[in-house]
Amino acid sequence: MRYVAAYLLAVLGGNESPTSKDLKKILDSVGIETDDERMNKVISELNGKNIEDVIAQGNGKLASMPAGGAVAVSSGGGSAAPAAAAAPAAGE
Repeated sequence: MRYVAAYLLAVLGGNESPTSKDLKKILDSVGIETDDERMNKVISELNGKNIEDVIAQGNGKLASMPAGGAVAVSSGGGSAAPAAAAAPAAGE
């Protein structure tokens, strides 16, 4: 994600085709070490593409994913009552 974020920052700053040197400068400015292999992979995947289109495609994919998975809710009332009853007995 750090390389994608740096790429997006460079594009937002007016650089239509950021290089690894540009991304490294951005990441170094905030103290983040870079992995050249991963950084070059991001650059090769995004180079020449319209960032707005890439973001729109990503949003479309996210919209089709199920979100907020089911949460199992237990009443818990049956197990809480014996624990409450046992506590005073232990104190006596």
